[in-house]
Amino acid sequence: MKICLFGSASNKIDWFYIEETEKLGREIAKRGHSLVFGGGENGLMGAAARGVKECGGEIIGVIPKFFEDEKIEAAYSDCTKLVLCDTMNERKQIMEDYADAYIIAPGGIGTYDEFFEVLTNKQLGRHEKPIAIYNLAGFYDELETMMYHAMSQRFIKANCRMLYMTFTDPDEMFGYLEHVRPLGLHLRDLKDG
Repeated sequence: MKICLFGSASNKIDWFYIEETEKLGREIAKRGHSLVFGGGENGLMGAAARGVKECGGEIIGVIPKFFEDEKIEAAYSDCTKLVLCDTMNERKQIMEDYADAYIIAPGGIGTYDEFFEVLTNKQLGRHEKPIAIYNLAGFYDELETMMYHAMSQRFIKANCRMLYMTFTDPDEMFGYLEHVRPLGLHLRDLKDG
């Protein structure tokens, strides 16, 4: 399975997140999966790639050319395959096309954008790929609170809670990703309008 990991590109975060994501990368490879990611060498993206590399797994990086041109972020040098693209939207689409499943690791604005895009596409029936939020150290607790609040106020249908799962334990998360079944929900079960 090709697992797309979205996560931070910063090395200025607590080293705990980087170490745990390197472990996660090792587990991805040990379980025979490939990594699809944003191609950067820093933060949780680079950590996952290093972990996968350490255990001999396949690494597919996708990074916009302007990241290098404008010195925004260097590409991870040991990708099995590095795909260069022009825009952030193209980057997300390429990663989504490769992915069989998603892990949302802690991150910032870009990670939230990626999570909500794949979540919206699943809500609209564009895919049925599993989405797992890796809630390291309670990082996504407030996101969960926000989602439940939006559901309680009927801005989001309650069935949408089944579109993704949140995990603190990597083994449970991999169990979900490797064995999830289609939900069998229709668009009207997930969205008003």
